[in-house]
Amino acid sequence: MKIVRRIGASPRERGSLTGDTCPDIFELSDGNFAVIGTEATAALENELPADAARADHERIVIVSRETLVRAKADIPSK
Repeated sequence: MKIVRRIGASPRERGSLTGDTCPDIFELSDGNFAVIGTEATAALENELPADAARADHERIVIVSRETLVRAKADIPSK
């Protein structure tokens, strides 16, 4: 598995000049996506709807609205 491309604007393009705020989204060679975000599992796990679940190997991460909105145009429809 490899990173094929960034989805959306880079952190620098979104104003991160220090590297302190670097949420990011990447398309992987297997068609999946990888996300860099703020780990928030403990804070949000009890807020999940009844029909949502998290496996032990999964984490809940927060990605800024700007990151996701600016990625929208790059997300494939299929």
